[in-house]
Amino acid sequence: LTTGDTQMAAIAAKVRRVIDRDIPILILGETGTGKELLARAIHQESQRARQPFVAVNCASIPDTLIESELFGYEEGAFTGARRKGAVGKIVQANGGTLFLDEIGDMPIALQAHLLRVLQERQVVPLGSTSSNKAMAVDVAIVCATHRNLREMIAAQTFREDLYYRLNGLAVRLPPLRERSDLAALAECIVERE
Repeated sequence: LTTGDTQMAAIAAKVRRVIDRDIPILILGETGTGKELLARAIHQESQRARQPFVAVNCASIPDTLIESELFGYEEGAFTGARRKGAVGKIVQANGGTLFLDEIGDMPIALQAHLLRVLQERQVVPLGSTSSNKAMAVDVAIVCATHRNLREMIAAQTFREDLYYRLNGLAVRLPPLRERSDLAALAECIVERE
């Protein structure tokens, strides 16, 4: 969607150069700048467009549940677990795109587990006692945050190795107040509604 804003046109050009090249994309910007819209557009422009787009908001899932949401779990993995277990969001995104929104809010203990999945391209559900339960996954990774991850690394609240794994291409979305295409955006929203 081109709306005439030169900053957004430059971002679109950068992103198009890495789509389908197995390079993770990190979208930076204030809350409300359209980070998920850009992530969905990246997915739709890719060869994975007919496969799932799975969004996970790392800030909205309680710390106690995010691990089971992402990785899935086996029957009996914890009190309250479903009888047959559950498939995690990463496996649900297999073949498609996994969008990790507000990645800066992911608990640091979970970041190591995510890093291992990204390196090995395999997910082991919680509560699994054998390594043959590992499921191979092929996902494009798009992450977003409004936080300053470099400051979080310095404060030791975000893993530096995960940052470099996710930061294949970083793009910063301008806040709406700095965009020149607000009238065109409003028209698109009205037409869609």
